[in-house]
Amino acid sequence: MKKEYVKSIDSLRVIAILAVIMIHVTTRTLEAAKFNLAAFPFTIFLNQISRFAVPLFILISGFVLEASARDESYWSFIKRRFSKVFIPYVLWSAIYYLFIYNQNHDNFLRVILVGNASYQLYFIPTLCIFYLLFPFLHKIYNVISNKIILFLLFSSEIFLLYHDYFIKQFSFSDPIHIAILSYFFFIAGIVVSRNREAMNSFIHKWKYLLVSGMVLSGVYVFLEGFDRYLSDKNYLDYYSQWRPSVLIYTVLLALVLFHIFEKVKFQFSLSEKLSKLSFNVFLIHVIFLEGFWTVAGKTIFNFLSGFTIGKPLFDILFFVIVTGLSFAFAYIIQKISKLNKILGVLGS
Repeated sequence: MKKEYVKSIDSLRVIAILAVIMIHVTTRTLEAAKFNLAAFPFTIFLNQISRFAVPLFILISGFVLEASARDESYWSFIKRRFSKVFIPYVLWSAIYYLFIYNQNHDNFLRVILVGNASYQLYFIPTLCIFYLLFPFLHKIYNVISNKIILFLLFSSEIFLLYHDYFIKQFSFSDPIHIAILSYFFFIAGIVVSRNREAMNSFIHKWKYLLVSGMVLSGVYVFLEGFDRYLSDKNYLDYYSQWRPSVLIYTVLLALVLFHIFEKVKFQFSLSEKLSKLSFNVFLIHVIFLEGFWTVAGKTIFNFLSGFTIGKPLFDILFFVIVTGLSFAFAYIIQKISKLNKILGVLGS
């Protein structure tokens, strides 16, 4: 299969990393507010409508792997893909483990396996599981792309998400746990990758319905997390993006945005450049978040939270500073070619 670079995916990737940062800065605000969600409605709204971030990253991963698939051996594929992900992951895990969150009492091998050196890193071991499975999924594409099989995969994912979120959380460790709750995103990315034209035609035909569904499902995600927390005071109710509502919201949002980017040829060079920095930003933004919060963030929060307009103003300020510092650092690293691979920045 011919390797294909889909520029509109760059825009989706940038949106996903911005949503990741938004989740983390607003979560810190809510923690500082002692989880008083009613007093910070704008903060919890931003937090919840950004919950598509990691599921969208997984969907993008499946799409990109399928679009760039080539004839190669299994181990050649693993070596090529893991060198881009696993080396930077181990390095930044060591930095978090030794210097940022050094109260972690797990041994470093376990930290790497479960991704708990820092809270955003749990996603990477799950991604590695999907990388290990991709060559097999690629070979059985005709099976997983069958409409009946896709429906069964979607239905089973909904059931698993419902059970995990509403009934009882599964007792698997994080990489397996998250893989169980996100496999449909990865498979959907693979299938959409081979059916872009048909998908765009479908979305164009039903665009108003899909956009309405995206908006309504996003509002529902917000209300669900907000109301469930108020009812039982369990912060995991709004922390989790692994729920049936977020699956539906993410799929609709991904389809609508991808169609828009494809239709208007959203291929600005800035989007491509930011996309190349996104993995490094994912790995390091928490350092800048913690640094700003320690140096000035907490003081600014305490001051601004006394004013009605100050609360949303702080969220925006916090987000802009952490985002700006993270991308600036990644851009500097990109210019040091020998550090690109080990720090997680793609070369220009």
